[in-house]
Amino acid sequence: MKFIVQWKGLPTVQASAIERFLETGGRPPAGVALLGRWHVIGELSGFAVVEAADTSGLAAWVLQWGDLFSFTSAPALTDEELGAALSAYKAALH
Repeated sequence: MKFIVQWKGLPTVQASAIERFLETGGRPPAGVALLGRWHVIGELSGFAVVEAADTSGLAAWVLQWGDLFSFTSAPALTDEELGAALSAYKAALH
């Protein structure tokens, strides 16, 4: 399943966030595939799209950075996946 993960940090954690990112690359743990990540210029925020079979790896990744950032995450669908779900819903109505 795919997830959109968003993060936001306060300016007071900038130095720690830079140091940790340069040391680790911000890589997620095993079981979480990073499909893409984008950072907002000028603030400590951004989002990533990841794929994982379950939420345990996602939870571990968020906990690794939880002392520096607040997170939100939500399941996500591609256009194709949403189209299939909408088609199934429409078919069930008839």
